[in-house]
Amino acid sequence: MREPQIDYAAVFHALPGMVALLTPDLVYADADEDFLRLAGRSREQLLGRYIFDVFPENPNDPAAAGMRETEASMLRVVATGERDTMALLRYDIEDRERPGHWVEHFWSPVNAPVLGPDGRVMLIVHRVEEVTELIRARGGAGSDSRQARVLEAELYTRARELQDVNERLRRSHARDREVALALQEAMLPAPTPVGHHRAAVRYRPAIGTLNVCGDWYDLVDLPGDRIAIAVGDVVGHGLNAACVMGQLRSALSAAARVADGPARALEALGLYARHVDGAESTTVVKTYIDWGTHTLTYSSAGHPPPALLHPDGTVTFLDQATDPPLGARPEHVPRPEATTAFTEGATLILYTDGLIERRDEDIDTGLDRLANSLVRHGQASPDTLADALLTDLLPSTGNADDTALVVIRL
Repeated sequence: MREPQIDYAAVFHALPGMVALLTPDLVYADADEDFLRLAGRSREQLLGRYIFDVFPENPNDPAAAGMRETEASMLRVVATGERDTMALLRYDIEDRERPGHWVEHFWSPVNAPVLGPDGRVMLIVHRVEEVTELIRARGGAGSDSRQARVLEAELYTRARELQDVNERLRRSHARDREVALALQEAMLPAPTPVGHHRAAVRYRPAIGTLNVCGDWYDLVDLPGDRIAIAVGDVVGHGLNAACVMGQLRSALSAAARVADGPARALEALGLYARHVDGAESTTVVKTYIDWGTHTLTYSSAGHPPPALLHPDGTVTFLDQATDPPLGARPEHVPRPEATTAFTEGATLILYTDGLIERRDEDIDTGLDRLANSLVRHGQASPDTLADALLTDLLPSTGNADDTALVVIRL
C-alpha cells in the first residue's frame, strides 16, 4: 500500500484554532486563517515582522504584561528546546480600524519548538486559545460585576509578579553573557605569528544573551614550514558551552602536535570528547598546511567545508573528507583524510556555521553567498577580507549564532 503524500502546508492552514509559526528571532513565518481572523491582522501585516512590532503592549495600561510574558516564554523555548505552556494572560490588541483604541483579549498560549537536523530550534509553534468570551461569561453580563473585577485583579497581580521574575531572569542572563564573553576572550587570544604568512582571525558573538561561546579557532605551529588550523562549534550556548569549548580546543591543540595528520588528531579528540559532558555532536574541521610541498591536508567532523580561493578567482570547497560530528557513532571508527595542492597566493578560509547558515535557507545558498563574497574581495589582505566577509554575510541586525572565522594567505 502506498503511503499518502501529505501536504503539510495545507495541513497547517487547516488546523483548528489560532496557530502561528515564528523564527527563533521571534519573526512571523506563517499563520493560519483562524489566527489572522481572531488577531485582526492580514497576512501582509504579519509575515516577516517582529511579533511585538505587530502586537505591542497597551501603553495605556501600566499593569500590562502580556508582551513580556510571551517574550519570556518564547525565549525559553529557543534556549531549552522544550515546550512552554503559559498560564492565562490578558493581552490587549490595538484596533487597526481605530488607532489608539485597544481591545481586551484573554489568551491561553502554548509555545512549542520545531527542531532542525542539528537539534537546534528552527521554528516556534505559537498556539493560542482565545478565551475572552469565556472569561467575560464567568464574570456575568455586567462589566462591573464583582467576579469580573476579582478575576481582573488576579490577572494584574500575576502579571506584575511575572514581570518581576522576567526582569530578574534578564539581569541574570546579562551577567551570564558578560562572564561567558570574558571567558571566550581569554580562551581565544590573537594567534601567534605564522612566519611570513599573513593570517586574520575573528570572533563575533550572537546577539542573544544565551547564544554565545560555542565556537572556537586554533592555530598551531608545526615542525618545518607547517601549521595546523582548526575551527569548531560546540552544541549549546552560554557558560557551559564556553567551558566545553575550552577543553576541546586545548585537547585538539595538543593532539595536533603529536598526531601524524588531521584525521588522527580528530580521532584523538573524539575519544577525549566521549568523557566530556556536553561535547557530544561538536563539529570541527582540522587542516594542516605544508608550504614545503604546497599541500593542504584536512579532515572534517561534521563541519562546514573550508573554502580555498585560488589566485585565478575560483573557489573550491574542501569537502572530500567529511565524517559525522564528535561522538555521533557508538564506536570508534577511523576518520577520513584528504590532500589537495594549492598555488602560492591562494587564500584559505575556515569558519563556523554562523557565517553561512540561515534557518530558512538551504546550506548551499550560504555557501554560494560565501563564494561570491570571496570572489569580490579575494585580492584584499587577510584582515580586510575577514572584515568584508563578516559585513557581507552576517545580518545587519545581528546574528542568532556566534561566528568564528580564520583567513590565511597561502
